[in-house]
Amino acid sequence: MPAHGPGSPLVPPFVPAAVHAFRDLDALDEAYTSSPPGFFYARDGHPNAAELSDKLNALHNATWGAVTASGMAAISAAVLPRVRSGDRIVASDKLYGKTNVLFRELERFGVWTEFVDVCDLGAVSASLNRERAAVLFVETLSNPNCRVCDLPAVADAAHKVGATVIVDNAFASPVLFRPLDHGADVVMESLTKIIGGHSDITLGYLGGKDATFGAAAISGVSTFGFNASPFDCWLALRSLETLDLRVDFAADNAAEVADWLATRPEVSRVVYPGRADHPDAPTAAKLLPRGCGHMLCFELPGGRVAVNRFLRAAPGIPLAPSFGHTGTTISHPVTASHRYESEEAKARQGITPGLIRLSVGCEPLERITAELEKGLRASG
Repeated sequence: MPAHGPGSPLVPPFVPAAVHAFRDLDALDEAYTSSPPGFFYARDGHPNAAELSDKLNALHNATWGAVTASGMAAISAAVLPRVRSGDRIVASDKLYGKTNVLFRELERFGVWTEFVDVCDLGAVSASLNRERAAVLFVETLSNPNCRVCDLPAVADAAHKVGATVIVDNAFASPVLFRPLDHGADVVMESLTKIIGGHSDITLGYLGGKDATFGAAAISGVSTFGFNASPFDCWLALRSLETLDLRVDFAADNAAEVADWLATRPEVSRVVYPGRADHPDAPTAAKLLPRGCGHMLCFELPGGRVAVNRFLRAAPGIPLAPSFGHTGTTISHPVTASHRYESEEAKARQGITPGLIRLSVGCEPLERITAELEKGLRASG
């Protein structure tokens, strides 16, 4: 906690300044060369981003970190310093759709991505060794089906060939999992999601322990213009105060909702890594002992028509193409997060027209299940 003197603010002050003024050239030089650097131009850093980064570094046991304008900016800032034309990325074949789009876009610059089943250690090792890979990219809990790879094992395989391990931790948050403690070199978070928690910011974060890589990534945030808004950073600092409470409460609710959905005749499939029927339940139990998070999926056999009936009958659970809000929300992967994926890719991941992604919130459990029940009764 910060030290407070007489009359000092209890909460961090909001500093909207885009530029700072200096008394002379010597003072400007000092701002550029001090460690850490001072503030001079907001694209290169500002007080609200610095304080937010410091707090997130502590949560992730990181020695460096940067806050970015979005989660996708954080992924870009993590990947770009590590690759050049001719390099390969090995990535999970179960990623958020826009991340896949980013990796495909990199092909224009001569950086190629091979997508593999990261829950198959043999497949990961074979891909890493086929041609030397620069990066291994995985999600802690995959979007949307919450697949959980054995991160320490795949990270060890990547490090044997000199690859940098980058982990998207947005479904878990540092409350449930700290990838840097399990072999990752870089962790990134979409602060827009449960860390922000109120659907009123768009931010990302990346952090790690290697100072040389950190310097390159932080420089890239400025060079590519990935910098974050001071006001969004200020709001995120507010959200950190309740992060543990919200994550634990929502995760407890999600576990109960998943079991409740599994009893419903209208539901053909429930996907939650805390349930014994999830393919990665043993790995999840090992890596996520505090809980498996607030995200789950369930499938309605009637496809898109059934989903529309559900949504119209259950307005208390909004259709909102994001996750991590304090209240429960729904997303439809086929038309939102994975809209631009091929039919083959969606089928391989089990992303069907009837699949609903549920971001469970912090309402009373009975309120969530009552609204779900209205939707389910109408869905058939």
